[in-house]
Amino acid sequence: MNAIEFSFIIPVYNRPDEIKELLESFLKFEDTVPFEIVIIEDGSTESSELIIEQFESNLDISYYIKANSGPGDSRNFGMHKAKGNYYIILDSDVIMPSNYLNEVVTFLETNYYDCFGGPDAAHSSFSNLQKAINFAMTSFITTGGIRGGEHKVEDFQPRSFNMGLSKKAFLTSGGFGKIHPGEDPDLSLRLHKLGFKTTLIKDAFVYHKRRISWSKFHKQVNKFGMVRPILNQWHPKSKSLVYWFPTLFSLGLLGALFFMIFGIYFPIYCYVLYFIIAFILALISNKSLIIAFQAIIAIVIQFLGYGFGFLKSTFYLVVLKRNPEKTFPKLFF
Repeated sequence: MNAIEFSFIIPVYNRPDEIKELLESFLKFEDTVPFEIVIIEDGSTESSELIIEQFESNLDISYYIKANSGPGDSRNFGMHKAKGNYYIILDSDVIMPSNYLNEVVTFLETNYYDCFGGPDAAHSSFSNLQKAINFAMTSFITTGGIRGGEHKVEDFQPRSFNMGLSKKAFLTSGGFGKIHPGEDPDLSLRLHKLGFKTTLIKDAFVYHKRRISWSKFHKQVNKFGMVRPILNQWHPKSKSLVYWFPTLFSLGLLGALFFMIFGIYFPIYCYVLYFIIAFILALISNKSLIIAFQAIIAIVIQFLGYGFGFLKSTFYLVVLKRNPEKTFPKLFF
């Protein structure tokens, strides 16, 4: 194996303030491993150029401006321009822990993989809402730990807010597709078909800000739900009953509320018990009653948004046999 040369690939769209925070976190790296940063301005109307100029004397940054074509295509653009042979793909709304690259290097030197993913966490500076959403998206009680529960997970499907990809894997696979969201699991599944292995590096986490309003969070998880049946259609072997859970949870919740009208309370008691457990776990992890209450709201939005998005997409694709791109054009670039 040749020496690994890292290139961080970061598409940005109208988020200069986030880029500033991200670049500031790079300056705090305790690593001695050299790296470059490739930033792709994806048709933004709010340019990050002036922000990036402030860091060019201290960081090895390449900055490209292109027409808007979506995050997947922008990442591909950046990887084609990068000088390294191993790419680390980040969203612009993350902050890097100072030991991040050390964790990656230590892992890959012992257990080399052509693709890896890392978890996300909430930084202490994040708002209560961001911390509540982070709990809903990462807790075992909501996502079953699929975002990373073990130190090393074979066939892990990395997410592009924190994803490593070798140049060989990129060139062989062709990189990300035109779907969004869902371009990252699609790439992971195509890599598996090509014989590449993926894994989780649990200690290579990033602080991920996520959406900053309930409406934006709902829109995001609803799209996640709509995308999954498309991925199941493209990659039949990836189908799992697990993906039906948010839909069944949401329908069950509505049913439980309906049964209350007729004096049947057992179903709603089950949901109340679940939310009490979730509340306690959120309270323990965040040490805040406000965040714990908001976490319950986030969980409900997450399940309803994803669940009914998944149900809608399944109906159109499976029952009506519709074409995904024609039926859901906003999910494609």
